[in-house]
Amino acid sequence: MTERATGRSKHADDDEPVRESPPDRKAKKKTKGAAETFGKKTIALVYDFDGTLSPRPMQEYSFLPQLGVDPAEFWAECGRLARAQGADPLITYMHLMYKMAREKGLRVDRADLVRQGAAVELFPGVEDWFDAIADYIQIRAESAGVQLRHYLVSSGLTEIIEGTRIRRHFHNVFASEYWFDAYELPFPKRVITDTGKTQYLFRINKGIEDLGESINGHMAEELRPIPFRNMIYFGDGETDVPSMALMRKSGGHAIAVHPAERGKGFETCVELFRAGRVDFYAAADYRRGSDLFKRTCLLLDRILADIAVQEEVWKVGRGQSQDNC
Repeated sequence: MTERATGRSKHADDDEPVRESPPDRKAKKKTKGAAETFGKKTIALVYDFDGTLSPRPMQEYSFLPQLGVDPAEFWAECGRLARAQGADPLITYMHLMYKMAREKGLRVDRADLVRQGAAVELFPGVEDWFDAIADYIQIRAESAGVQLRHYLVSSGLTEIIEGTRIRRHFHNVFASEYWFDAYELPFPKRVITDTGKTQYLFRINKGIEDLGESINGHMAEELRPIPFRNMIYFGDGETDVPSMALMRKSGGHAIAVHPAERGKGFETCVELFRAGRVDFYAAADYRRGSDLFKRTCLLLDRILADIAVQEEVWKVGRGQSQDNC
């Protein structure tokens, strides 16, 4: 696995069933009309992690148990400390994890966190989801050359995500991350906040996935390799509202997921739907035939139809379309 300071892009020779092409890093340098083929055929599915792909926060599967710390007490202490110090809650939890580890006499490095990823539980069907969606697009796409990418944008830890069974399916991972050996305790190198997630949606949209490159410069819509209308965001609650709102406002799509039982998570999803934050909501069951699978496929049908229409408009504008009527 190649480590990049830009998020985590999958290795070029991974055995990946999803068809895709590398990011068009020169998209912003192209001139209008320079392309000889219609290029906006990439579909991006973007996921939150905790509560969306996995039932619980990833720290609760191995890190906190090895410390003998009750998860509810840990998160309560994070909230108390953040309020007392006027600190960001996400930086606080990253600090508190290692503070507690040191107090227990445990030294945890990057390799330890990666190994902990193997213990992370996933919702039903997640491991087969990526192949199932790729198969569906291959069957349904009317336009040749449609490609699919999966992205992860999470406030969870990059290191733990690296060790999960599904890491290989993601074109790139944007998540919080430690800077090891920077100080006595690992220092947060990157923290993904609720509102900060939107930056990474724009990076996907503009094809600028290198975090060393600014995304603040103007880029005309026709030069952006993955239009928002080709994107679906999956999240589970209020922390995903900024991303969901951006997607819907920009012509993209969003789906809220909840646990199978109809508790607080279900109620939150209903509220998001009624507020127009999401297109659909469904139980976090990723198996073929589930409500989530069917509703995702409905949105994919809309995206695929739109790609076909946009491509035909592009051809007509260049005199390439043939009248077969």
